Amino acid sequence: MHKPRTARAWVASLASAAAAAAFVIAAPPALAAPAGAGADKIDAAVIDAAQRGEQTAFYIVLTEKADLSGARKAKGHEKKATLAYESLTATSASTQRPLRNFLDKHDVEYQPFWITNTIRATSSDVELIEELASRKDVAQIVPEQTHALDDTVIEGSTDAGVAATVDGAVVTAEAPVEWGIADIKADQVWSQYGVDGEGIVIANIDSGVQYDHPALVANYRGNLGDGSFSHDYNWYDPTGVCTTAAPCDNNNHGTHTMGTMVGAGGIGVAPGATWISAKGCEGRSCTDGFLLQAGQWMLAPTDHNGQNPRPDLSPDIINNSWGGSDDQWFYADLIEAWNSAGIFEAFAAGNDGDGVTCSTTAAPGGRGDVYGVGAYDVNGRIASFSGFGPSPVDGSQRPDITAPGVNVRSAVSGGRYQSMNGTSMATPHLAGAVGLLWAEAPSLIGDIEGTQALLNDAARDVDDTHCGGTPARNNVWGDGMLDVLATVDAAPHTRAIITGTATDAATGAALANLTVRVTGDGFDRTTTTDVNGAYRVVLPAGTFTFELSGYGYAPLVDEGYVVTAGSDAVHDLALNAVAHHSVTGVVRDVVGAPLAGVTVTLENTPVSAVSTDAEGRYTLPEVAEGSFSLAATPAAPVLCNGISRAALTVGADLVNDIDLPARTDAAGTSCLPASYSWIKGTSKVAISGDEDAKTIALPFPVTHYGTSYTSAAVTTNGLVNFVAPRVGDYANTALPTATAPNGIIAAYWDDLVIDKKASVQTATTGTAGARRFAIVWNNAAIADDPSVRLSFEVVFDEKTGAVTLQYKDVAGSALERGSSATIGIEDAAGTDALQYSFNQAVVTDGSAISFIRKGA
Repeated sequence: MHKPRTARAWVASLASAAAAAAFVIAAPPALAAPAGAGADKIDAAVIDAAQRGEQTAFYIVLTEKADLSGARKAKGHEKKATLAYESLTATSASTQRPLRNFLDKHDVEYQPFWITNTIRATSSDVELIEELASRKDVAQIVPEQTHALDDTVIEGSTDAGVAATVDGAVVTAEAPVEWGIADIKADQVWSQYGVDGEGIVIANIDSGVQYDHPALVANYRGNLGDGSFSHDYNWYDPTGVCTTAAPCDNNNHGTHTMGTMVGAGGIGVAPGATWISAKGCEGRSCTDGFLLQAGQWMLAPTDHNGQNPRPDLSPDIINNSWGGSDDQWFYADLIEAWNSAGIFEAFAAGNDGDGVTCSTTAAPGGRGDVYGVGAYDVNGRIASFSGFGPSPVDGSQRPDITAPGVNVRSAVSGGRYQSMNGTSMATPHLAGAVGLLWAEAPSLIGDIEGTQALLNDAARDVDDTHCGGTPARNNVWGDGMLDVLATVDAAPHTRAIITGTATDAATGAALANLTVRVTGDGFDRTTTTDVNGAYRVVLPAGTFTFELSGYGYAPLVDEGYVVTAGSDAVHDLALNAVAHHSVTGVVRDVVGAPLAGVTVTLENTPVSAVSTDAEGRYTLPEVAEGSFSLAATPAAPVLCNGISRAALTVGADLVNDIDLPARTDAAGTSCLPASYSWIKGTSKVAISGDEDAKTIALPFPVTHYGTSYTSAAVTTNGLVNFVAPRVGDYANTALPTATAPNGIIAAYWDDLVIDKKASVQTATTGTAGARRFAIVWNNAAIADDPSVRLSFEVVFDEKTGAVTLQYKDVAGSALERGSSATIGIEDAAGTDALQYSFNQAVVTDGSAISFIRKGA
């Protein structure tokens, strides 16, 4: 009996959630690893899963490590980060090549990493895993694990809070501040030193951030200041949970920690600092692969396509309020890479304490090679949940320091505020404190050991030695309670505040939104002029170059500006306007036809975007001379048309035609319209009714996302599933999604019925080496309206590896044309896909689409 689609989707979601929970809770005991060569390198859990025939994800950790000594010795954050990135990527590229060739030869799906020299692979082949372990370039093979965010306890109910405002460049103490801000004396640093973290970039790896929260939107680095946002280099979501390119938070945890670090309105320690973020945690959990991708992105942020890495845009400070297992293999590499780049990391000590028991800290904050933070309450008592040392991992004294972590009020999603408990809440107090310290003492930026020493020496001692240590440094409080005012008091005061106004050289008009970059002697700082053309930058003593740039003006380079320690100064600058010209052209789709409705944008400029007309033409009438990025984005549905983004240099009136590229997925598979050539089915597949599936043998191996398959399941609902025979997949979804089904070709994924008027068949044409194999759905009925029918097929090409989808007997109704169907392909993990359409009426009679593998 046909059920409503909404009810079916709800039941399927519950089943998927239950299955996922059961997997995490009821993991079977691991079997012993085989006794062959290299067996001691393989974690037993990896072999256990492979022996059961399960496709399992694991990490191949290579022996070779990058030499980061050059980065550690370099001066300046940008230089240190660039050298670290170059060394890490060069080492992984050269040492992983033989191993990647081996994996390619065996059709193993994999993902390489450079932040730690490792490759994530997926396989169920025991012999292959053993052969990997026997290689000299392989140090160990470990399973993928999923870890919890540092647990929090919510205090009280949510509230709308007060409007978050900042008084000028520096937050004053006139507005009420949260108890933790006052307790660590951050507000006294604001008033006494006139610094609030300006010029420092702070990041978190967490559940995400509500970027437009009133307390956070003003100092998000992606805020362009004119009401628009650019998330390139400022936000990264490897989990794929966020449904748009903008930052999101499906948990509140990340928004809360970011609010404590940089939030306005009295909730943030360093409200003048700029923030960026990476979503390394799916929700309440964080998987190794996502944490690694987030940690890698932090050292070299990328654009929204994951391309064009910029280590010079890495943050100064990273907050990590998440926990993992004590044997987590990648922590040391991650932290060494960050520290060599001059990035300060702060980790929560964990919430496994009971107020008495020792050795309750949790990794990574419970390891001696990271800076771990415990928690205390408003009365100055250690939090009952705060983890104590000595470290159960390495015996080191834990934590390093303690900070406010009980009843901490900060931002949460929906523009609201909420109080929470946890070392998760304490750690961002520390991260924000480093932001204040580095803003006042820029000579400390990148000096990790020197900064830690200042924090520890200035902390307020608490005598509790029941877990060992001394009254001044023990395993309950570390070096004591965080005191940022005392830390800043003890810092080297080598800075000067330089202010100025940027104006038009001819008219004297103030110039807003200009980029002001100041460099010299390893120092690199970038800020932006405000609505009055004013800028402010804190600099150490030395000689600097000021570079100003902005739309409509010739770049200005002012060299040799001398800064004297303690001598604040005014440095005004004037720029010359440039001429404007028209830019016109035609935008063509992937087959070379003019395309209407394409949005053409001169990125990161005030020039208004335009749309192409019926002939594909666009005109940008007034564009200033200069070099820009021009983007052409097709209107939904995008089908096989990708986004074009290319450099554009304007020096005169210009004709600039644009050919849209084919859309691609992360694996490099592209989508293109194809020549229609219907293959008639000859052999019946024994499936029928509303929900049915059958596994069939393939006449030749088919490679799907790097894995070779000799069989596949065919369902009544228009799916080819390489991973598992599955029925009940009537509720189609957008791709990719971690929810099953995965490893699919969605020829026409909808709630379909194969009744007496319909059938599913196969057919093979051609000769060996050049065969084509078709799976054909004939006259399939749509369950929501059985009078609506269509025919479609999947065609595998043995020679080229292409997969072609073809459609016939398609009339004009929206249902028949795909208004409730998904069309596309997805990998076995549900993390990569190339979606042609989702619930869009785009299918036409006699049409064909090909998915072509990279290198095919």
